[in-house]
Amino acid sequence: MKTQIEQLVSAALQQLASDGFLPQDTLPSPKIERTRDSRHGDFATNVAMILAKPARKNPREIAQAILEALPASDLVERCEIAGPGFINFHLASTAYHRLIPYILEQGHDYGRSQIGAGKRVQVEYVSANPTGPLHVGHGRGAAYGSVVSDLLSAVGFDVHREYYVNDAGRQMDILATSVWLRYLELCDEALTFPANGYKGDYVWDIAATLHRDHAEAYKHATEEIFKDIPADEPAGGDKEVHIDGLIERAKSLLGDNRYRFVFELGLNTILDDIRDDLSLFGVNYDQWYSERSLTESGAVNKAIERLRASSYLYEKAGALWFRSTDFGDEKDRVVVRDNGQTTYFASDIAYHMDKLERGFERVIDVWGADHHGYVPRVKAALQALGDDPTKLDVLLVQFAILYRGGEKVQMSTRSGQFVTLRELRKEVGADAARFFYVMRKCEQHMDFDLDLAKSQSSDNPVYYVQYAHARICSVLLQAAEQKITFETNPAAIDYSRLSESHEQELMANLSRYPEIVEASALNEEPHTLTHYLRELSNDFHTYYNAHKFLIDDTVLRDARLQLTLATRQVLRNGLNLLGVSAPEKM
Repeated sequence: MKTQIEQLVSAALQQLASDGFLPQDTLPSPKIERTRDSRHGDFATNVAMILAKPARKNPREIAQAILEALPASDLVERCEIAGPGFINFHLASTAYHRLIPYILEQGHDYGRSQIGAGKRVQVEYVSANPTGPLHVGHGRGAAYGSVVSDLLSAVGFDVHREYYVNDAGRQMDILATSVWLRYLELCDEALTFPANGYKGDYVWDIAATLHRDHAEAYKHATEEIFKDIPADEPAGGDKEVHIDGLIERAKSLLGDNRYRFVFELGLNTILDDIRDDLSLFGVNYDQWYSERSLTESGAVNKAIERLRASSYLYEKAGALWFRSTDFGDEKDRVVVRDNGQTTYFASDIAYHMDKLERGFERVIDVWGADHHGYVPRVKAALQALGDDPTKLDVLLVQFAILYRGGEKVQMSTRSGQFVTLRELRKEVGADAARFFYVMRKCEQHMDFDLDLAKSQSSDNPVYYVQYAHARICSVLLQAAEQKITFETNPAAIDYSRLSESHEQELMANLSRYPEIVEASALNEEPHTLTHYLRELSNDFHTYYNAHKFLIDDTVLRDARLQLTLATRQVLRNGLNLLGVSAPEKM
């Protein structure tokens, strides 16, 4: 409906411009809004007030001219001017009658559009270090990034979904060393595992694979490993220096080939697990982008040289620094350490440079909220490179806090004490997890109530929406069981019989769906869609409880059944965009 009103107003503006009443070069795209109070009509626009200054006319005069130039339409019963120049539109009682057959004709495509006009957008999300299984904190970023991607695709953007694999750097070395030390324990070597190593059971599993397949081929004596390195960190000792010493010892004792084998075994085992975990959660990617490929392709060096050429690099204490303070950062940042190794930041600069070089018109990063300080320095680097930093949009996602039985579930990734995404899926199901994860704005803290997510009650939002869909399916099943036949051609139905207030409200809400999808996509706010689906479900449940559908009045029965079918289609479309199933029985 909103689109049709926009078309009417646009036609009127064009006519007034052709008549010379309005200047051609000042015509805006009319902004049509739904009114909050039905007494003021169904839709309203302030376009007359926007045109007042460039047209040098009174806004009410412009509004009156627009009304007189509006093309005839059976959608609109009447229009009126309100206040300083608002135009209110009251829809005809029959306006929604064509909506139901339109929804059923469009089917899966109802609500989709081409607003994005094929513009290429890259969305990078999750990108967790492959140093352990995904936990419930990663799950929120996964659901959010996945739904945002699907929403953007639904409104016509060409979306490229990407996972950035941090397969280089110190954390991966800590993982490889942790695997090797656990392997040595399986070889009956007595040692004290470093406090800063990865301690989860998954490390034991990888170490067991190494031991099973290669016996003691990678074994070295504890005394040899810890020579000049304390077997345990002394009280108050530097744990970072301790683990770094063990990493270097692992590399020297194993040699390049064998160390690389342990490194790759840990990386690939965990990465395969992450891929499988995300796929089962309904999250799939177009590309898994390797951090190491940036170095191997020369992209990191290219980025550094571009920064050097722009005079934003300088040397100090043997390291190479980026002048990020020139762009408002609190301090300058190292891109090459004094030992010649490039930093994570240098890789991130190269990665974002590469994104824009690949021709994406917009780049969306979904990061954990703890990375908020990283945003301005990445944008600063893009600006220093001569790229447009406004093309980068970073969405910060707060981690979810789990509650079970009213008690907070404690988690620590390094110690291995955390609830994995896989465990969450098994406990509450992928549907509930995905729906719950996107019910709030991404930057808001989220308390995830496991007991509520598993409950089969109206208090559980995903159950409430899915039950509305299943209820409609049950009506159709009852009709089949009772051998009730009904008109299946939506265009042959007399929708004028849908005069009850519940029916009018339900049809009005169905008409809002395309606007909700558009707003959810363009504002990157999936929670808008979840709220809408809950409202629509409430409208249907209220309607279902107030009226019978399988009645003797065949004309009214057919109209009501078509309305329920249209409602089912919209519920199904919305759940599909959230990656949530629409069950027919519950």
